[in-house]
Amino acid sequence: MSTLFEARGITKSYALPGREPLHILRETDIEAREGEMITIIGASGSGKTTLLNMLGTLDSPDGGTIRFEGEEIFGGGRYHMTKKELARFRNRRIGFVFQFHHLLSDFTALENVAMAEFIATNRLQPAKERAGELLEGLGLSERLNHLPSELSGGEQQRVAIARALMNRPKLVLADEPSGNLDSENSLRLYELMAGLSKEHRTSFIIVTHNETYAGMSDRCLRMQGGRLNPCLLQD
Repeated sequence: MSTLFEARGITKSYALPGREPLHILRETDIEAREGEMITIIGASGSGKTTLLNMLGTLDSPDGGTIRFEGEEIFGGGRYHMTKKELARFRNRRIGFVFQFHHLLSDFTALENVAMAEFIATNRLQPAKERAGELLEGLGLSERLNHLPSELSGGEQQRVAIARALMNRPKLVLADEPSGNLDSENSLRLYELMAGLSKEHRTSFIIVTHNETYAGMSDRCLRMQGGRLNPCLLQD
């Protein structure tokens, strides 16, 4: 598998009035290959979400480099794209799944998934067909026309995953995606993401503080002291 992206020497600090800067990331390195599923574990506040925001170009590192498919997109303390270009990059090449699914309450599952593609292309029918295929593949064929309030928590997160896959991204970033689910639905969600990673050759980076399902990924990394190291998991 070829390398999809790599981040080297990523640093991030926050200034605190009257105090020393708070160092969140210290020379952090990570790379992902095509179709690889990586889990990042660590305590709350260890910097996992901060790193995810850097990889998704939602925030800027203080230093380091980020390359995507061999192209340097961040280096020398700045992104090498305008804000408009970064937004297009995120919309077309990266998918996001969050702990809170952020589905639009007045729209059906099908409409929630199809909306971004429709806005980008102004072509409703192809967007709905693609959304329907994704939802059916995730076991939601009988929930296409249901509102979020009519879906269970696990079903809502599957809709969110379908939405993240809508634009055929190379990379999906998931921040505590099972945080609001019980253990049974959490297991199903991780099994689903592992299968999708291989089926679509999409790389997944999943951030969590729960070590239970880390062994299901291709690699597990632990965030500690602002750096990533391989996990040592208990059997």
